[in-house]
Amino acid sequence: MNVTTPAEPVPAAQSTPRPLGDPLVVLRSVDKHFGALHVLQDVNLTVHQAEVVVVIGPSGSGKSTLCRTINRLETVDSGTITLDGLPLPAEGRELARLRAQVGMVFQSFNLFAHKTVLQNVTLGPVKVLRKNKELAERQARELLDRVGVGNQADKYPAQLSGGQQQRVAIARALAMEPKVMLFDEPTSALDPEMINEVLDVMTTLARDGMTMIVVTHEMGFARRAADRVVFMDGGRILEEASPETFFTTPRTERAKDFLSKILAH
Repeated sequence: MNVTTPAEPVPAAQSTPRPLGDPLVVLRSVDKHFGALHVLQDVNLTVHQAEVVVVIGPSGSGKSTLCRTINRLETVDSGTITLDGLPLPAEGRELARLRAQVGMVFQSFNLFAHKTVLQNVTLGPVKVLRKNKELAERQARELLDRVGVGNQADKYPAQLSGGQQQRVAIARALAMEPKVMLFDEPTSALDPEMINEVLDVMTTLARDGMTMIVVTHEMGFARRAADRVVFMDGGRILEEASPETFFTTPRTERAKDFLSKILAH
């Protein structure tokens, strides 16, 4: 588990809250089971346009499942999820359109090994958004420059470091011009020296106003980039607050215990 190391002080939280837009992602009374395991229990969450919400909690608390329900990689048993006021479609072309609006970056990079970096980034815009290939390539190169791997465009994923591959995965998601970006523990598969280069890209996206839901164990990133921290345990949201409030005065005993274990070492 990647947590803030002893030598790394937790950066100060944002001093003033950023203005937020309208509600974009809304979960109401969401429940989800895997067999007998109740992984999401009466989850209510609203994420606004331009808001960065960081979801933290112990392993098995339901964080990744929560993330995966928002682009319907996981279905829910009950409750509702809406994106920009519309319910998530069940299947077919409408679901494909939804997934084009919800970018997702996973722990594993999920790049196509037989395609170059540039081809990985242009595939979605050309096939799904029906963009002209030349336009898609021009925009892809701009995005690759933005995430710091513009000089790797003609290489294959296996020729890149893990940090570079994850930055390509971020560029690929951004190429679809999503309304919201989901990050499911995007640094957990990386060597320690590669973590910051990915977190730096994510921090820049946050500052640029991208709506983001980030599941992570990186507490430094949570304090530096989040507008709101959501703490989960046992499939429930136990508390949510600004980073400053959560890290200095958590309300629940469970959150206090969690923070004491990961920040005291």
